[in-house]
Amino acid sequence: MPTRPLRVLVVDDSALVRQVLCAIIDAQPDMQAVGTAGDAAAARSRIAALAPDALTLDIQLPGMNGLDFLRELAGGPPLPVLIVATPTEAQAQVVQQARALGACGVLPKPRLGVAQGLQEEGEAICQALRQAVQAAGRVRAEAGPPAVAPAASGPVTGRAPLSARTAAAAAAGGRGWRGERLIVAGASTGGTEALLHFLAQLPPDCPPVMAVQHMPAGFTRSFADRLDRHLPLQVSEAQDGQTLLPGQVLIAPGSHHLAVRRGAQGRLEAILLETAPVNRHRPSVDVLFDSAAGLIGRRASGVLMTGMGRDGAAGLLALRRAGAATYAQDEASCVVFGMPREAIALGAAARVLPLGQLGTVLMQDLADAAASG
Repeated sequence: MPTRPLRVLVVDDSALVRQVLCAIIDAQPDMQAVGTAGDAAAARSRIAALAPDALTLDIQLPGMNGLDFLRELAGGPPLPVLIVATPTEAQAQVVQQARALGACGVLPKPRLGVAQGLQEEGEAICQALRQAVQAAGRVRAEAGPPAVAPAASGPVTGRAPLSARTAAAAAAGGRGWRGERLIVAGASTGGTEALLHFLAQLPPDCPPVMAVQHMPAGFTRSFADRLDRHLPLQVSEAQDGQTLLPGQVLIAPGSHHLAVRRGAQGRLEAILLETAPVNRHRPSVDVLFDSAAGLIGRRASGVLMTGMGRDGAAGLLALRRAGAATYAQDEASCVVFGMPREAIALGAAARVLPLGQLGTVLMQDLADAAASG
């Protein structure tokens, strides 16, 4: 039985670029350009009407630019986005922001000879789109049906306010685990969806979670809001001095490192640091992991997911050496098998698991530890 073609929406303000990209896509036996848009408003309506599998997106768009539109897309159902944009010195930071917001890749648009240049890069563009859709499908397949299926069922409705949810989780006393526990997690490229699926596996009364997702300042709050809309957990951007509670997830702000400390009342609380970047990142996963290893050691659980580079690998090793349970996402379910690979090479990961099993196995390990005393 023939497989349905991969359906792509092309978003670019240049009519020539739209025409060339559509011709490249339509020339592929397994792909189809289902529509085009010259600005964000048109793209928004085309996405709603056509339900594409992926889209190509230019950064320089009239009205709302591509980066702001990508930020808007991050608040909805997952949709693989390939940036095809003209590289300029000023755009280097914008490209990094696009990756942090979940863009699956960034390919350069030729400054001169656009039509010929795009045709020469046609195979690379199509292969990047295929890989992006395959990775997104693999993440969803590995994750299985999440506790709250964000793409299908939309935001969680009819639930208690955040304060009530936190109070209820705290009153539950941490079913399946006991004592002072903390889950720390880190991710980069591909992590926006990976974190969503990981957190969807955790029960509403899970230990507090602190997470670092490499993302620029100004974008982490909307990311946290998106997670909060789709999960039964309380998710928010971390604030300095915030007490950690069961059923709560704190996302590191894009401008600060996130760490854990013991407050005046003896409770665990978040601390935000404006110290220098670590591994070229602020927030850095290593900073969070190192703080948890030093403060609570074996009572922590560390999870390192998809991402480029090595941030978090040394911190996960510190956690394991401190007696914490440590987990790394496996290569098959990663969008980019960089950070987990580095951690595995260091011997930092006690368990290497598909994304769809990370949260479930972690909670089972906590339950087993509680049962054994």
